Amino acid sequence: MTGFAFCGSFCNHKASLEVLSEFLNKGADILPIMSERVYTTDTRFGRASDFISAVENMTGKKVIHTIEDAEPIGPKIHLDALVICPCTGNTTAKMAHGICDTAVTMAAKAHLRNEKPLVIAYASNDALSICAPNIGLLLQRKNVYFVPLCQDDAENKPRSLVCDFSRVYETYLDSIKGRQTQKIFF
Repeated sequence: MTGFAFCGSFCNHKASLEVLSEFLNKGADILPIMSERVYTTDTRFGRASDFISAVENMTGKKVIHTIEDAEPIGPKIHLDALVICPCTGNTTAKMAHGICDTAVTMAAKAHLRNEKPLVIAYASNDALSICAPNIGLLLQRKNVYFVPLCQDDAENKPRSLVCDFSRVYETYLDSIKGRQTQKIFF
């Protein structure tokens, strides 16, 4: 079973659902996880209840959305990999500094205890400023893999990075083999 977690970056949820669909079409058994913010927040990109319904209908499983429900992911629920798609600067900072205060960060912490891959499909407007050191810290960690990243709008958002969502599954496959997909930055 593969964990598939969603963080904020609400503008990228449509792309994340397309990635989830790709995993499912390739036969993946998915355990869905959402940050509490995603689980409860309506935005201009859609209602939380509609997003939850879409994910649960696609996977056939209830979404894990609390720290308590995510905690068994390491010791009792063994995943082949955990994909965080999208993964925000906030979540990346928390993981880089050992902060475990959301369902997603608890799932990541618990999962990494088993020395299995954590795949980060990163998206943040602050990646090349305040968030850059956290990316660097996570790039040094064992079993942490980044989906290749690029500046999504260098002219208007010069510090923003977003992953190439079309390469999440490829990065997942490489991570299972213990390899970081290259080029990380393109």
